[in-house]
Amino acid sequence: MTRRVRTIDAHAGGEPLRLVVEGFPAPVGASMLDKRAWVRRRHDGVRRALMREPRGHADMYGAVLTEPVSAGSHAGVLFMHNEGYSTMCGHGVIAVVKIAIEQGLLQLADPGADIVLDTPAGTVRARAALGEGGRVEAVSFVNVPSFVLRAGIPVDVDGRVVPVDVAFGGAFYAIVDGEAAGVPIRGEQLARLRALGGAIRDRIDKAVDVVHPADARLQGIYGTIFTGPPDAEGAHLRNATVFADAQVDRSPCGTGTSAVMAVVDAMGLLDAGGRFVHESLIGTTFSGAVEERTSVGDLPAIVPRIEGRAWITGHHEFVLDDEDPLRDGFLL
Repeated sequence: MTRRVRTIDAHAGGEPLRLVVEGFPAPVGASMLDKRAWVRRRHDGVRRALMREPRGHADMYGAVLTEPVSAGSHAGVLFMHNEGYSTMCGHGVIAVVKIAIEQGLLQLADPGADIVLDTPAGTVRARAALGEGGRVEAVSFVNVPSFVLRAGIPVDVDGRVVPVDVAFGGAFYAIVDGEAAGVPIRGEQLARLRALGGAIRDRIDKAVDVVHPADARLQGIYGTIFTGPPDAEGAHLRNATVFADAQVDRSPCGTGTSAVMAVVDAMGLLDAGGRFVHESLIGTTFSGAVEERTSVGDLPAIVPRIEGRAWITGHHEFVLDDEDPLRDGFLL
């Protein structure tokens, strides 16, 4: 049997997004977490085929639109990567909105109004800045409440005891100063960043009960964020985000930016009403601002608005042949 899957690809800040537009079964479930579980259980082979070689690569990222689960939402969206499925993805929202508007995937009365998307982490509201001919020049979105779960957890990193913060920005991250960990935020340090990122994630997961106070289904460290001094003019921090199976984000990471903003805010260093500019490993930037303040359980939280740009890179039709021994792909 042969399956054909159509995608539209884009990137936001350098991080790819492969949006499946045809050939993927409609996910079933009353909530986005239910839909994610259904896809993982029934159709994970499609994710593996599209994310991994020979059709993808170890750092590929993808998404699929679903029917919404909340009143007033335009669509749901599930995000996927080399290891499985995430709860939320900021660069993914930016790229999905770019594709959806410019390619007419969503029926929108006013493309300049808010686009409401259901994700496994909650509902996010996105807005496109439109240019000539309806071109999407930038996308911002109001993320889910972001907060610090634990601060200053001591972790041994190659003989150094380094303080690590655990924060949520749509997913849980371990956040560590790169200098303290002995690793510069540089492309030539990629192998070391991957190795240390995975080690820190595993140690935090074993040492701390990482569970969302409002939804116990949101649990565990998704990735490790290394921060350092910026290179880009106007940026406040530079970062490298290592997530899933040693995957490295090329963008500044939207959910990661939200989590870092929560940490910076808890330290009293986030300017009230000002912009926070976050730089990626390759020098691209996302900006963030505090939309409002709230709480999650007993924890103070911010509701961040994140902004970035995306570009469409291609239209693809992939062939998944059951007789192909590498149909489901592979990782090196």
